[in-house]
Amino acid sequence: MNIVLCYFEEALGAAWRTALEGVADVKVTAGYIWSIACDAIVSPANSFGFMDGGLDYQLSQRFGWDLEKRVQAAIQNRPMRELLVGEAIVVSTGDAHIPWLVSAPTMRVPMRIPNSINAYLTMKAILIAARSHEAEPPIRTIAIPGLGTGVGGLAPQLAAMQMRQAHQEALGEFKYPGTFAEAQRRHVMLNRGAMLYD
Repeated sequence: MNIVLCYFEEALGAAWRTALEGVADVKVTAGYIWSIACDAIVSPANSFGFMDGGLDYQLSQRFGWDLEKRVQAAIQNRPMRELLVGEAIVVSTGDAHIPWLVSAPTMRVPMRIPNSINAYLTMKAILIAARSHEAEPPIRTIAIPGLGTGVGGLAPQLAAMQMRQAHQEALGEFKYPGTFAEAQRRHVMLNRGAMLYD
């Protein structure tokens, strides 16, 4: 699967290029995410699928407002009746050029998340959902915007580092922590720079 990270702010692009240098399946590019040639586009929305603000508003304009209704219907059919941070669903866009939307919240409702590991959780969920998607057409290329770096206020460098770690674990090798101390150490490492960038 090819991953295209799409940005407008140069600080985010620079952070991605640094953090993901040498990762063969990742490309970093500037511009409108819906102009990327891809099979799936990511909506880093909220847990309830409201798509009337920011990037989601633009996606709703691009794909039509029925997309929000389909996303919300899929969420309402889930046991929790919300999509938690760290979960992702794939929904049809009804579009011939970009057939799939991956809805993956970076926050439950719009809020600042500068000291969170939400970019890590969201990126991991996105990659697992896209990789395990079995409907036709397959997801061979996915376009992903910044995760938590807008309204969330997550520093680009921190978000990029978390996304790199999530990529490594979701598509590479993941070793389950052998002890609680190891699990805690990994968690701290994911957020180690938060105070530097807050």
